Parts: sequence; structure tokens; C-alpha cells
Amino acid sequence: MRQFSVLGLPVHIHENYRDWLAQRLQTNQGTHVVTINAEMTMQARKNPALANVIKQAELVVPDGSGIVLYLRSQGEKIDRCPGIELSEQIVQIAAEKQWRIFLIGGAPKVVDTVAEIWRNKWTDIAIAGMHHGYFDAAIEQQICEQLQSSQPNLILVGLGVPRQELWIQKYRYLCPNAVWIGVGGSFDIWSELKTRAPEWFSKNHLEWLYRLYQEPWRWKRMLSLPHFVWCVTIDSLKPKK
Repeated sequence: MRQFSVLGLPVHIHENYRDWLAQRLQTNQGTHVVTINAEMTMQARKNPALANVIKQAELVVPDGSGIVLYLRSQGEKIDRCPGIELSEQIVQIAAEKQWRIFLIGGAPKVVDTVAEIWRNKWTDIAIAGMHHGYFDAAIEQQICEQLQSSQPNLILVGLGVPRQELWIQKYRYLCPNAVWIGVGGSFDIWSELKTRAPEWFSKNHLEWLYRLYQEPWRWKRMLSLPHFVWCVTIDSLKPKK
């Protein structure tokens, strides 16, 4: 595992993230997976708590095109690792091994649809529990109790950034041997409520544009992309120690 820094945040590079994570699951090694992109990086510059979580995560994968292009500009041979694809690969392995999976996040009924689709796809999948992402303190306590009692092996948390990263850090002690992955809006894709960008967009680092087309209200958040480019450009011009 190699580690590089992007604006002070770690990015881990490995030839096969899937197999590395599968090994962690097999050996009960607690792992927090962060799928980092330019937007999260810029949020972390303003949010020390989020930055701290990213720095402490056992695996930070290059999910965003901005991260990949920056590291390539620094001479690193690196490919993008979409978090949604990595997560689904791990779910498939967990399903085949009958490792217990817990789902948290998404709108009401969305996560139930995901569970139904996965049960039809992998008949042996072991879903230990699930709950949508709209819960108050009382329901949150119930979720925590269910996590602690069921001790799932794989926990997917789709509460959006930075809520999901902070939530994982706060509660991962309940299941210290589990692999926790922040999956953002992946439940919407897995439930078929929304669709991913066509392959052409992904190959040309334009998946963000397709997402903006689907969710135009995100335009203010997309302003973090040119800001990221500006910051990494300035950072690259600084003398290296």
C-alpha cells in the first residue's frame, strides 16, 4: 500500500483494493474506507473534524477524477477507483461468503429496495439489518443497539459527506472488527431510483457533469471543483521540503 498526500490528506494506492478489503474482512480487521474526491477534499479544508477522520481511515481510495488527475500530474501511475463499484464488489464477496451486511442511509424505502434487489441477485446474502438515513436520536440509539447485537462484518453508510464519515468514526467502536464504507448516494443507484453516468462520461472524467444534470441543485457544491484545481496548482508550485 502506497500513500500520497493531496492538500495534506492521504490517498492510498493499491493494485487491487477489492482483494485487500476482502482479506481485511476475512481476518476481521476493522477498517474505515473513505472514497475521496475533490469536493470532499475542499470540505475537509474547512472542517477539521472531517480532515481528522480521513487521516485516521485505514483506506482512502481515489474516487474522484480531480484526485486522479492531480496525482497523475505529479508523475504517479494511478487509476480512478469509483467507490460505488468497489462497494458492490465487496458486497458480492460478502454475499458469497455469507458475511453479515448492514445498510444505513438513503431515503425511506430506498434501502429496503436495495436489500430486495440484492436478495434476488445473491440468494445467500446475509443482511443483518438496515435503516434509512432519516432518524432522530431515539432511532439512532436503536440502530446502534442493533449493530452491537448483530456484529455485522460489512457496514455500508450512505448519509452523505461529511455526516457519514463522522458517524462512522463515532460508532465504529460498536463493531470494531467490521469494514465500514461511506457510500454517499450509492443506495439511490443500487435501488435504480437514479442511474450512473454513461461510460463515456466516466472515461473522460465528466461523471460530475452528468450528476449535475441529474441534480442541478448541486451547482453550488460543484464550485469546489475549480477551487480544488486552484489549490492543488498553488500547492504544486510550493518548494518541496
